[in-house]
Amino acid sequence: MRTSRVLLWTALGVGLAVIYFPLLVVLLNSFNADTTFGFPPTRFTLEWWSRATSNEGALNALWTSVEAGLAATAIALVLGTMAAFALQRYRFFGRNPVSLLIILPIALPGIVTGIALNNAFRTILGINLGLLTAIIAHATFCIVVVFNNVVARLRRMGGSLEEASMDLGATGFTTFRLVTFPMLRSALLAGGLLAFALSFDEIIVTTFTLGTGMETLPIWIYNNLFRPNQAPIVNVVAAVLIVVSTVPVYLAQKLSGDTASGGRL
Repeated sequence: MRTSRVLLWTALGVGLAVIYFPLLVVLLNSFNADTTFGFPPTRFTLEWWSRATSNEGALNALWTSVEAGLAATAIALVLGTMAAFALQRYRFFGRNPVSLLIILPIALPGIVTGIALNNAFRTILGINLGLLTAIIAHATFCIVVVFNNVVARLRRMGGSLEEASMDLGATGFTTFRLVTFPMLRSALLAGGLLAFALSFDEIIVTTFTLGTGMETLPIWIYNNLFRPNQAPIVNVVAAVLIVVSTVPVYLAQKLSGDTASGGRL
């Protein structure tokens, strides 16, 4: 028993080190004064952070990522919630295949989704690629995150409180506003945070659906990764990206955990 416990803890420690040690190196290199990024760093500086805050390309890419993420999240919240209600509260022919079709985009390889959407936009619909097409592309997999969160919450909620509200004379809208939404809002917020983080980090689908000359932050990092004069700034931007990606996931997990244990937002 003791041997098994030691082996499990050792495996856990090795796994976490493999995942998080490279991220720690990126964070340290964002303060590394040595442009060759010798490790361990012998001297630290804030110069790269100062340059990053005035780098026009990085700032434009950041704004593009924020715009795409917020818009895709808004679309996902509306459509994902509607789909969750339709599939959880109603029984109809083809319900399970429809549920599979909604979840499928997040399981498909990104390059397949990107090529398919690129062909659809340019060949079938005749739409020029731009920020709008990237937002639509991001929404296709962000919907899945919101859908899964809302469906899970609806299953735990049941329908007894809503039925009681309706029996007491409340309209459907009043019941949703005073009963359903308060119990659902933490799941919506968690799903929205996860959807934004997923959109903010996406690079493969974005490459195929974003307009020429436009860059999101992950694409900007990739394009400048091997440019010697930009490498220190890339480390700073990557460090920011790590934080920006981690915070929504942490908050979403905390919200989901609080609600599952009976807490209220």
